[in-house]
Amino acid sequence: MKAVTMSRYGQADDLELSDHPDPKVAPGEVLVRVKAAGVNPVDWKLAQGGLDALMEVRFPLIPGWDVAGVVERVGLDADEFQVGDEVYGYVRKDTAQLGSYAEFVSAHVRMLARKPASMSWEEAAGTPLAGLTAHQAIERVGVRAGDTVLVHAAAGGVGSIGTQIAVALGARVIGTASEHNHAFLRELGAEPVAYGPGLEDRIRALAPQGVDAALDFVGGDAVDVSLALVDRPDRVASVADPQAPAKGARYVWVRPDTAGLTSLAALADAGRLTVHVDRVLPLAEAAEAWRISQSGHTRGKLVLRVD
Repeated sequence: MKAVTMSRYGQADDLELSDHPDPKVAPGEVLVRVKAAGVNPVDWKLAQGGLDALMEVRFPLIPGWDVAGVVERVGLDADEFQVGDEVYGYVRKDTAQLGSYAEFVSAHVRMLARKPASMSWEEAAGTPLAGLTAHQAIERVGVRAGDTVLVHAAAGGVGSIGTQIAVALGARVIGTASEHNHAFLRELGAEPVAYGPGLEDRIRALAPQGVDAALDFVGGDAVDVSLALVDRPDRVASVADPQAPAKGARYVWVRPDTAGLTSLAALADAGRLTVHVDRVLPLAEAAEAWRISQSGHTRGKLVLRVD
């Protein structure tokens, strides 16, 4: 198969498209013919060695955890899927090596769900990691109907999905974003506020009694601001501040989860969740996708199309 690989830790320029053996399919796994692979900042951070203390990484490395495609082969004891099923998933294995920037990827059934019928391949490929991150953060803080929820970086890839999930649950959402994204947040059903000094005062102007829960998708002082606005610290969740638990808040490291993916698909097919795809590039241009991602100037997802 064709795959994008790296022979050592490095940068975008070290990616190369080459021939690679097809993945083996272990018991409990299926082989997916990749239609599209999502690009996430964690892909290039891992490739630079940024997760070396947390994960076993083996070379040659095929990056990528987000995938949408068609089941090509079913392994032993993997009856959840059949050949021809359209699936999407967050294929994060215990060892990082055989990722989704390839024509085929093997995945345990717990990492996959049926692709949302309403989504294109590219939209589906851009959903799993960001969608599950938002979904699991919302579950951790127990967002429910009637809550007022603060979402930091609400216009970003994770935040925009989190905003839509919270709105679908019946919550009022106050979202932080740059002013040029305020109209976008209103379209998602959120009340926008600008980043920067005085953020707590701007939020209190909208919610004088504070907020019921807060989701930090940006880092910086977001957890501290959130803790000043909630009654219960355990109703603050961060995906960007590993020190959050020391402050009484929760830290979320996204996990593969079929049930969560199925829930996201149901929201999408009900018209309650959309995923904006900023750019689609061919697999051979993975390096360019990384450069765009590293620029920090995208709104929405970057996706690789695998022909």
